[in-house]
Amino acid sequence: MVDERRSPGLKAGEREMLRGYLEYHRATLVRKCEGLDDEQLRRTTVPPSTLSLLGLVRHLAEVERAWFRRTVNGEDVPLVWSEDFDFQAAYDAGGSTRAEAFDAWRAEVEHSRRIEGEADSLDLVVFAPRLGEEVSLRLVMLHVLLEYARHNGHADLLREGVDGTTGV
Repeated sequence: MVDERRSPGLKAGEREMLRGYLEYHRATLVRKCEGLDDEQLRRTTVPPSTLSLLGLVRHLAEVERAWFRRTVNGEDVPLVWSEDFDFQAAYDAGGSTRAEAFDAWRAEVEHSRRIEGEADSLDLVVFAPRLGEEVSLRLVMLHVLLEYARHNGHADLLREGVDGTTGV
């Protein structure tokens, strides 16, 4: 497995650093899923949890959509897999495929990149209806970055449970 992730750098400016680490963690999620078939990606390996690698991909597509499209951009779009804003619903990847989950995730990542790239500043402030208060683009980027970091830790355990692979 060739590691094509790019180091975010050590001396970048704030926005470049946030963007770099977010991209690094997005690439890490992809790397954790490389070489596995649909059944392996759907496999739950840490009982009693129903979490799977494919469920994480689906969940992070929802996270990208909710924070960048719905919150920052103010788009009135539903979540991908939940009509009632249940982010946990995405974890149920029972009937999902790699193609379906990754296509949705990649589409949301592209929207997120565009929205972040078009914003004048990290100081952009928008109203977050779910929180009932205003948030900055800086907070959104940090929150999404933390979601990836947290879930990539889960992905480490899930991947090891699927085929014994560690350190990817």
